[in-house]
Amino acid sequence: MIKNKILILSPHTDDAELGCGGAIAKFVEEKKDILWYAFSTAEESLPQGCHKDTLRNEFIDVCNQLKLNENQYIIDNYAVRKLPDYRQEILEKLVSVKNDFKPDLVIGPSLNDFHQDHQVIANEMVRAFKSSSSIISYELPWNHIDFSTQMFIPCKKEHILKKLEILSCYKSQVEKQRVYFSKDFIFGLAKTRGIQISSDFAEAFEVIRWIE
Repeated sequence: MIKNKILILSPHTDDAELGCGGAIAKFVEEKKDILWYAFSTAEESLPQGCHKDTLRNEFIDVCNQLKLNENQYIIDNYAVRKLPDYRQEILEKLVSVKNDFKPDLVIGPSLNDFHQDHQVIANEMVRAFKSSSSIISYELPWNHIDFSTQMFIPCKKEHILKKLEILSCYKSQVEKQRVYFSKDFIFGLAKTRGIQISSDFAEAFEVIRWIE
């Protein structure tokens, strides 16, 4: 089954770009029908002096860079590290998205991700889409102890360059000098995953369920 309708889930505004930004760039190039849902703009974790809408605006900049229109993304405003308090509400929103968008493929955080917000989105993703869609999880190595590289999406150099470009929209996060925003890390991991499948570059995923 060709996956043409793709739902991307980001617990926080930068998670999916970090986990599968190269694949997203490839999906855009292939003109897939994309819907991207970001659940938290993490106002509480912004550097001092930043406007509360900073991460929201940076995420919109990412979508603009990818030429996604305003009907292709949803931005919610749950407080960072508070998603466990809203599990049922989040599930109901995902079920609504399932009924309206009907994705072939859902991509979200790993069930092995130990960040509490990521755990909620991963678990509610499975509950909402377990009988309707293929579900895979992107890799965020700093948040995993275990991650099973069961699936790979090959990427070209331009896809990884686009990943770097959209991550650079997050100036509020880049200034924190987190290593996983660095060019060396992004290209190093993509090169490592590419070597595993005899490709120049790739991104790795766990498969929760796959429907042909």
